[in-house]
Amino acid sequence: MKKLIKVVGAIIENENNEILCALRSPRMSIPNMWEFPGGKIEDNETFKQAIEREIKEELSCKVEFIDVFNDNIHEYDNFIVNLITVKCRLVTGTPKISEHSKLIWLHRENLLSLKWAPADIPAVKQLVEEKGIAK
Repeated sequence: MKKLIKVVGAIIENENNEILCALRSPRMSIPNMWEFPGGKIEDNETFKQAIEREIKEELSCKVEFIDVFNDNIHEYDNFIVNLITVKCRLVTGTPKISEHSKLIWLHRENLLSLKWAPADIPAVKQLVEEKGIAK
């Protein structure tokens, strides 16, 4: 039986209405695909605690949890991911690469131009549709 991994991903939007996108490094599982930064939810951790901790560890900046945006389950070859994407506000610092290969800020209408990790696609599509942008 495949292991279910609960993961939280941050949708961080800047003052230019651009969303932070992170490219998974070749060393990571599901390499060279784009995702919303975040990570595993530890036992007894809330979404708020998990995303604020993960972003501090991964991107060396501080975010504030706003709300759950999308909750999706995706089955990969070797495991199942329950990805909960949450909207966050950048509080202090500038996101810096540590685990990822690249970070970019993109407007919603350009998000689908990237090759996203399959578990992230439902949230990406929901973001594009959220502002009434053509699908």
